[in-house]
Amino acid sequence: MVIIFMFRRWAGGARHGVGARWAVAALVGGLLASPVLAQEPSEPTLEGEEAIEITVEGTSEGQRRRQSAESVQVLDTEHVRREAADLGETLARTEGVGVRRSGGLGSATRFSLAGLTDEQIRFFVDGVPLELAGFGPELSNVPVNLVQGVELYQGVVPIRFGTDALGGAVQLLTDSRVQGTGAAVSYQLGSFDTHRLTASARHLDEPSGLLLRAQAFLDDTRNDYPIDVEVADESGRLVPARVHRFHDAYRAWGGGFEAGFLDKPWARRLLLRVFANAYEKELQHNITMDVPYGAVTTGALSAGATLRYGLRLSRESSAELLAGYTFRHTRFDDLGTCAYDWFGRCVRRRPQPGEIESRAVERRVDQGTGFARLHLEWVPSDAQTLRVTLAPTSVTRTGEDLQLRALGQTDPLTPGRGLFSLVTGLEYTLAALQGRLENVVFLKDYLQLASARKLLPEGIFTPVDRDLHGVGVGDGVRVRLGHELYAKASYELATRLPRPDEIFGDGLLVNDNLDLKPEHSHNLNLELAFDGTPGRAGTMSASVVGFGRFADQLIVLIGRENFFTYQNVFMARCLGVAGMGRWTSPGQYLALEGNITWQDFRNTSSEGAFGFFEGQRIPNRPYFHANGSARLQASGLLSSQDELSLTWHVRYVHAFFRSWEGVGQKDTKQVIPSQLLHSLALSYVIRGAAMTLGWTVDVENLTDAPAYDFFGVQRPGRGVFAKLLLEH
Repeated sequence: MVIIFMFRRWAGGARHGVGARWAVAALVGGLLASPVLAQEPSEPTLEGEEAIEITVEGTSEGQRRRQSAESVQVLDTEHVRREAADLGETLARTEGVGVRRSGGLGSATRFSLAGLTDEQIRFFVDGVPLELAGFGPELSNVPVNLVQGVELYQGVVPIRFGTDALGGAVQLLTDSRVQGTGAAVSYQLGSFDTHRLTASARHLDEPSGLLLRAQAFLDDTRNDYPIDVEVADESGRLVPARVHRFHDAYRAWGGGFEAGFLDKPWARRLLLRVFANAYEKELQHNITMDVPYGAVTTGALSAGATLRYGLRLSRESSAELLAGYTFRHTRFDDLGTCAYDWFGRCVRRRPQPGEIESRAVERRVDQGTGFARLHLEWVPSDAQTLRVTLAPTSVTRTGEDLQLRALGQTDPLTPGRGLFSLVTGLEYTLAALQGRLENVVFLKDYLQLASARKLLPEGIFTPVDRDLHGVGVGDGVRVRLGHELYAKASYELATRLPRPDEIFGDGLLVNDNLDLKPEHSHNLNLELAFDGTPGRAGTMSASVVGFGRFADQLIVLIGRENFFTYQNVFMARCLGVAGMGRWTSPGQYLALEGNITWQDFRNTSSEGAFGFFEGQRIPNRPYFHANGSARLQASGLLSSQDELSLTWHVRYVHAFFRSWEGVGQKDTKQVIPSQLLHSLALSYVIRGAAMTLGWTVDVENLTDAPAYDFFGVQRPGRGVFAKLLLEH
């Protein structure tokens, strides 16, 4: 980060008094958004003035985090917030990251980080677990315009999150600005009848320290994009056809309000936030996209509150407390009486309701989650820091299937279930050799207590209690090899406790498994990074990361098309490398960026259900992908504060198998073909003294190339979107 100050000196004794007087104009607008700020003075230079330019260099919070001993990538979302791409698409452009979806906006998402996926990664919004933060459970559906930055922790997770994670963590950072009064709104519309609206506002009363903030979002889409399927002709033979999805609509809304005090003698911050959010989703087909549905729906409603309290205990020590409670009501309805074809027609009546199972389903699940995190920090010297974190979480769940109740049958969802987890962490940070060396060593302890009632074949319930305990240890080191070059190495013996949905099922398509064991993994990272400073040749940065994941007791979702359970199945190891390069020209007229990721994820089990596949690559997971982007930018076209940019993105995913590579003949294996996807965005932003206005036209999947993810499920083709931004 570079700050440029203009000092003006007037020398006229009669007008300005005897001697020299100094007037200072600090041009600091947009400090975090641009590495070099060089605006013209807001008023003309007077005759006799002498202008002196002084450049002061510093590092932003994101740079300090990236250059620490933690294994973390830091992403700034300033430019992508102007585009129509959602958060999932934005993160998929990052090295080491994969984001796959079972359709368009609102569909299920599989997020992978250095090979590990799904629940093996933990997600947070400003330190609050994503599912408890009021944005819904899916990372990709969080509105990108409410996110200012993203932190990606690869395999080694700091204790301050108070969590168990096998493969890393993702931290979404919302707007951290608190000074003054501000507001922002964005509206996006486009193909497939898509509409997305976000709004936020804040006000700080500086004399009292009272802070008020609010944010809200609304998403709505029909997702009626065309797909390629097989339909029966007049003689009953299956022939290729292109149809529009007809039962895939998605609507979500949410909002939160926060109030509290900052920088008081009795609290650095005391903030209470209340929120609510909901979504409704139609399901178009089964997991392999070969059976269409026309009446299956699901949805959820959540509400809750979080309290943050920070206190400076002494000059060397501080405490942070986060506590909250969230209630979630989930529903799943499969009551259709028709069998549908891909054109949305009812081709025959079913003997009884239900498209997925052989009966009607009307499930309701209620879950309450209370959580807290206490973080204590002691800094005895500039070179040492000691931290302690305690994070308990309590989950209670009840449910019912209204259709089973109506038939007088035993409902397995009825009994109450409870899950208590406690994660404790101890961390010590040491800086040495005048800051050239930094080391972070930590120890974690995990405890989980589960209580449930299991339905026996005889139709009666029996109590089932289970206690789990585990430990973890890790270390991270960073060595500066030069002013701009540094190396990192990190390791963690990671443990992940089973999640409520894995143990108790989700009340929808996943059944319970009360015998699950924790996952374990030895995670290794080696990184070499270069962070260049602005110069005559522009600004350049690059990094290369090698990683290894050696996991045991992996929890995998197994089943058939309409019946699933999570099970501990195999050992696996993932070896990979990811590299990134970025260059910005002087004046920021041109910015180029590219990255590649290669990962070899293989089953290492010699016995059990998957012993036959020992040494084979784990199926349905890409092992090579690459991204590139180029941005042309021009400023001062219609005013001194405007900016026009044209951004091109390209993504390549190499072909991979849908099932185990050792099964079947080579010419009959099911393969997800290689994909090359392009997008193009034209943006214009004009900044005024009190207002910023921007618009964007974005074409996604520019060439309308076929795009596939889960088990060959087709994603949207070409789409055109427009976005309007207004900030005060």
